[in-house]
Amino acid sequence: MARYDYRCPRCETVFEVEHPMSEHPLVTCPSCGAEAERVFSASGISFQGSGFYNTDNRSGGSGGKCAHCSGGDCANC
Repeated sequence: MARYDYRCPRCETVFEVEHPMSEHPLVTCPSCGAEAERVFSASGISFQGSGFYNTDNRSGGSGGKCAHCSGGDCANC
């Protein structure tokens, strides 16, 4: 089950509803009973550190060689 934020366009109440990701239920405002709209917001995911991007140099695994150096030594990458 996932939790989603909904907002009522009539009374501006913001509230949470829990339902499966595969469902798109008709949600009504608990304050006034009007049909609510789902609120979409930016994700809170933040990738930090090395190894998250294919342009990062990863230690080990490739024997000190990478595609950026055409298979050469990565000491100067």
